[in-house]
Amino acid sequence: MGRFSLPEDTPKGMDSPVVAKIMKLMSRVHVRVFTLTGGRVGSTWRVGAGFRKPVPTLLLEHRGRRSGRRFVTPLLYLRDGDEFVIVASQGGLPKHPQWYFNLRADPETRVHLKKQGAIPVRARVASAEERAELWPRLVDLYADFAKYQAWTEREIPVVFLTRR
Repeated sequence: MGRFSLPEDTPKGMDSPVVAKIMKLMSRVHVRVFTLTGGRVGSTWRVGAGFRKPVPTLLLEHRGRRSGRRFVTPLLYLRDGDEFVIVASQGGLPKHPQWYFNLRADPETRVHLKKQGAIPVRARVASAEERAELWPRLVDLYADFAKYQAWTEREIPVVFLTRR
């Protein structure tokens, strides 16, 4: 298997540039709708496994590690005490999402939740032990995470967002 190829059981076309463009466009629309409605629309994910079991969604701000530009990405999240837990799955694609690298470079950021506005947070990647403990809960939250992990050779990172 090549450096950028997907495992054989991955749906055909997932690594297509067209799929990446569609994902970016859908994210922009999601952010816009969430922002315009204060999260009344867009605060739950109802796609894939989320169709029958909606999943809470937040907006993650992050600064481009090279460009310095501010980006906003909608992500599913799990509450773990006072922390928010997000998953760098990117649909099981071979590479980590850009927001993950941006948070590694600049972990001080903000998230937006329905009716709560901007919340300052600090990001940190879960240790191997923390990830192992959280992974079953994350798969219970959104079953497609298990598919995504099976589709990629990389270990999908789990990230904690702690209020500052």
